[in-house]
Amino acid sequence: MSAYRTGAPLDRRRFLTAAALRGATVIGTAAAGPGLLGAGVLGTGVVGATALGAVDADAAFAAPIRPLDPAVAGSAFAEGRITGIAGDVLEVAGSSGDHARVRVTGATSVWKARATTAAEIETGDGLYARGVPLPDGTLAADAVWVNIVNLHATIRGIEKTRLRLAHGPHEIVGNVMTETTSASYGGAAPTADLSRLTIGQSAQVLGAWRPSDGSVDLVRVAVAPAAGSRR
Repeated sequence: MSAYRTGAPLDRRRFLTAAALRGATVIGTAAAGPGLLGAGVLGTGVVGATALGAVDADAAFAAPIRPLDPAVAGSAFAEGRITGIAGDVLEVAGSSGDHARVRVTGATSVWKARATTAAEIETGDGLYARGVPLPDGTLAADAVWVNIVNLHATIRGIEKTRLRLAHGPHEIVGNVMTETTSASYGGAAPTADLSRLTIGQSAQVLGAWRPSDGSVDLVRVAVAPAAGSRR
């Protein structure tokens, strides 16, 4: 059985929300309230679109689109941990015990905390890929999101280079990355100013998991309206 999923929104939401950090898949909860990750603006992410949809980080959690061009097949998806890399083909163990082979090319958009290239993909990384199934059973990827996480958390500590977050029973270290990490306050456009983040705030975190130590490189921290001043 392959790890491909079709564009049915309910099926897709199921495996997007089934994952937990340190688990087989690293995509966290996809629920985004108005003004949080639904804003669709990163500032430092991939900008653009293909016939299968947008390629920024938020697009990993957007509802699938139906291509207007009848010659373009509907998109399919694969997810899981990368168990091997053979040339341009990624071997992927899905979170449900299934398996997929994902082909990346020079035309594939790759996100790993930022826009990057396939050379940054490593065995052990988590993967979420969108593309078109080929006759040989591989998924020809037009976009790949590596180690992407989207989760609800509570800010438990604030340091110069990291945030300490609570996500359910898990404690997570969020790495603040110069020129990359941004905050969104009450649905406003992302800003590099993190000074209004406060301990105890609920936040929605978009970032990239580090398999080596379980921490998360923070791309965006979105907090609800009425965020106070940092103390």
